[in-house]
Order: sequence, then structure tokens, then C-alpha cells
Amino acid sequence: MPEQEAREPDPAPGARLALLLRHWWEEAGSAPGGARPTQQALAAKLGIDQTTLSRYLNPKHPLNAPLRVVEALHARLRAPAAELEQARALCRATLEDSGRERPAGAGDAVRAGRYGAWGRPRSRRPLPALLASAVVLSFAAGIAVHALVAPDRGVPADGVPGALRVGESPYEWPLLRMKKEDQYTRARAVQHLLHAHGYKVRTDGFFGEETRDAVMDFQRKHHLVSDGKVGQDTWPELVKTVGPGSSGHMVLAVQELLDNVGQGGTVVSGQYTAVTADDLRFFQRTHHLPVTGRADPDTWLALLVRQRPPASAPAYQRSTGTPPSASG
Repeated sequence: MPEQEAREPDPAPGARLALLLRHWWEEAGSAPGGARPTQQALAAKLGIDQTTLSRYLNPKHPLNAPLRVVEALHARLRAPAAELEQARALCRATLEDSGRERPAGAGDAVRAGRYGAWGRPRSRRPLPALLASAVVLSFAAGIAVHALVAPDRGVPADGVPGALRVGESPYEWPLLRMKKEDQYTRARAVQHLLHAHGYKVRTDGFFGEETRDAVMDFQRKHHLVSDGKVGQDTWPELVKTVGPGSSGHMVLAVQELLDNVGQGGTVVSGQYTAVTADDLRFFQRTHHLPVTGRADPDTWLALLVRQRPPASAPAYQRSTGTPPSASG
């Protein structure tokens, strides 16, 4: 067999990306004093399950790692800086390959559209049907023009459903009120924000009487309706713009919210570090916000809306002691 025919084809971009990611993981502990993290611990930091991470690192049966995970792995495994752009290029090539693959049955759908469900050529449409189609298209075009010129309707920033719109926000501030159930990260954010305003409430995710009373007092002092509910009028008064150099409960709230949006773990320390700023910039990029690395009201709003339910019981529920309250 000729040498050219015997040569194995180059691996697909997805396999090459998996090889590179696995190399990063295997080499993570080679530096003096370094320790390679287990896949379980690394997956927890990235906010994904261990099985998914194993597929990202398996060149034989790879699962295409998204760019967010690639960049997070590069940072957490302290991989060589020069290899980040290579990984990004492989990630883009993998996405392009996936986009070029025709879904199963696509050819059948095309043939059905051209020849009809039974394989016979479709008959020409009679004139009345064509006229009816023209009327429908004209009506739809009128609606589209109205949507483009109407002053009270926003236009998607990039045509992506759910993207921020020009002239309006697709988000609404979530409404939190007193309940017996754990309200998780959003309620802890309220409690951290109240702490930042001088109220010593427990940061346990349970919106009880203590939190409600603090909210009511805050509302009275800020000339709001004192109903004890945190909604569209109260959130904007509670949040403040924070960024590099900030610390305390306002930062704890940002970090907890970032840690629970599904983009990978964010260290919750109360110190607004460079890593926190990087995580926030990534969130802003992926949600079509100005990429500033600072949490302004629009970013707070998007973070609150994008919260995920916890994958398992939060740490404070697994503890046998009382729920934790962050120190001031």
C-alpha cells in the first residue's frame, strides 16, 4: 500500500482540542510544589459534572468543550500562555466542523419539501394560492417594518433571543418576599446587600421575619413602599457598583451570584480580585453587556435573573451547625 494511503488522517479539531486539554491537566502537577487537581475537584470548580469533564479530556471519544470551559481550564491549570490561542483556534474549528455537519434526516426533509411526502413532484400552485401567499407575505412585511420603526420596541443587540435590547432590558428584577422555603442565592444576595447597608441579618438564604423587617426599615429610609418585598423599586436602591479594590458583603453578593450562573466556579472571598473581575467580564461578554469588569446595576440585574437552582444542597444545609452568617 502506498505510504500516502497508509498514513492515518490527521485527528479532527475536537480530538486535538481534547488532547491539548488533557495535556494541560496531566502537566498541572509537574511544576515544583504543584499538585494536579482531581477531575472531580476540577469539575466542581468549573461548575460542571465530572462525566462531562472526562469527555472534554478524552481524545478518543471527545465532547466539544465550549470556549468558556477552555479558557477556565487554561487559567485554573496554569497552562502555558502561548497555548491559549491555539486552544481557542481549535475550539472555533470544532464549532465550525459541527456547524457543517448536516443533521440526520435533513436530506429527507429537503426532498419532502421539493417532491412532497410521497416522493412525487409537487404540483404547481394555482393562481389563487399564489395571490393568497402574496397577501400573507405583504402583511408579515408590514409587521416587520412596524417592529423596526416603532419607538417603544427594542431591537436585539445581535439577533440572539434573550440578548439585551437597544432601548430596553429583556430582564425584570426578580420579586423576593418572606417565605419558609430556602430561596438560595438570590435571598443570600439580599441579605449580603442588607449587611452592606448596616443591617446585621443572617446570610442563610431563608427570607424570614428578620430579613423582612430589615427590608421594611431600609424601604422606609429610602422613601419606598414599606412592604418588606424586594422587587423592581427596592433592588436598584440596594445594589451599588463595585469593582477592583472593593470588599465586604457587596462583593460577597456579586461572587455568590457569579458562582451560580453556570460558567464555572468563582471564589467567594469578599475581596474583589482580578479573578473576580475576569469572571465578571466573561459573564458580561456572554450576556451582551458592556465588558467593564465592574458590577453596575444592569450587571446585577442580569446576574440575579440568570441564577440556577442548586445542583445539590448548599454547604450551609449540609452542615450540622447553624447556617453561616458572613462577617462584616
